[in-house]
Amino acid sequence: MSTQERQELDGRIQTALARGGTIDITTIGRKSGRPRRLEIVFHNIDGRIYISGQPSPSRRSWLANLAANPGFTFHLKGAVRADLPATARIIDKEDERRRILAGVARNWRRTDVDRMVLQSPLIEVVFDGAAAAPDQSATHA
Repeated sequence: MSTQERQELDGRIQTALARGGTIDITTIGRKSGRPRRLEIVFHNIDGRIYISGQPSPSRRSWLANLAANPGFTFHLKGAVRADLPATARIIDKEDERRRILAGVARNWRRTDVDRMVLQSPLIEVVFDGAAAAPDQSATHA
């Protein structure tokens, strides 16, 4: 891939990350050690990438997997396809959760932020090797 092609692809990745939307993530099973891929939604809030979920009292397997092994792959799968290596930062402090989940609630047109703070999974996606920067070192599909 030429430098120009790489820069154009990186620009398209930046645009896709700025929008938020449906992606896949691949985690490593905490018990099995096997890759586990699932579809999920991400949000760009104030220039940072977050993954959350609908409120539920039960803990999600994907979140338990990330607690055991925070490294995962963030798969863009729309018009732009890329497999971006990342690390999860689980967000469990109430004040930070409330601030971020208020933005998620706006995106989803929800009004139950208190319930979301108590029951929604929430991670910040930290791209490895500055994958979210224009000079990122991601694997492109």
